[in-house]
Amino acid sequence: MRKHTVNPDPRAFRTSGVGAAGTVPRGPRRWPALILLFCFVALMWVVEAGDWLLRSAVGPPGLDDDGVRPLSSDGLPGILFQPFLHGDWAHLIGNSVALLVLGSIIALSGLSPLIRVTLVSWVLSGAVSWLLGGVGTVHIGASGIVFGYIFYVIVRGLFSRRFLHLAIGLIIGFYYGLEALAGLSPMLDGVSWQGHLGGAVGGVLSAYGLRRNRGKTTAVNAGQPRRGAGFPR
Repeated sequence: MRKHTVNPDPRAFRTSGVGAAGTVPRGPRRWPALILLFCFVALMWVVEAGDWLLRSAVGPPGLDDDGVRPLSSDGLPGILFQPFLHGDWAHLIGNSVALLVLGSIIALSGLSPLIRVTLVSWVLSGAVSWLLGGVGTVHIGASGIVFGYIFYVIVRGLFSRRFLHLAIGLIIGFYYGLEALAGLSPMLDGVSWQGHLGGAVGGVLSAYGLRRNRGKTTAVNAGQPRRGAGFPR
């Protein structure tokens, strides 16, 4: 009798970190997310600089009239422009700092979560402003997205039940909590609580959607068969 060694098919070997197609899943795309975030904020500053130059040359209102004008068909395109228009430099600085701080926290989870919460909060903030903002008003500013980020970080911490996420959520909730609640109050003059409300709803929905998607991914991965390294095909 001869003794020989069976060389197993290397395709039969899979580790738990390899997907069904034999490819290793990539981690969160943090750097692209951070670059996208900083480019977004930089564009806000470019637009505000152009608005300042325009108002200096021809007087007000400059570009600010191109924001969301409620219940007007001409005001619908303002949903697209709203985050890039600000009343003054102080308004822009406040929103920029909040976007960079909160957005960087979200960007650590990757590009997809950042894009999702930004777009959902952006659209819902503009839509609610258009529906409930009041005829004769104009809504501008990126604070709707800021509120989306605030509520996304808080709710993500509650949904994930991870200590780090929960700790970050509690810190953000403590730091921005009173400001967030005040921003949702209809009693404040000159504040688009409608845009803040829409952005907050967008943040909650984004966190919930991310939780559901991760739950499905976990279920699929758990259902994939595994083969040990000592079993040939």
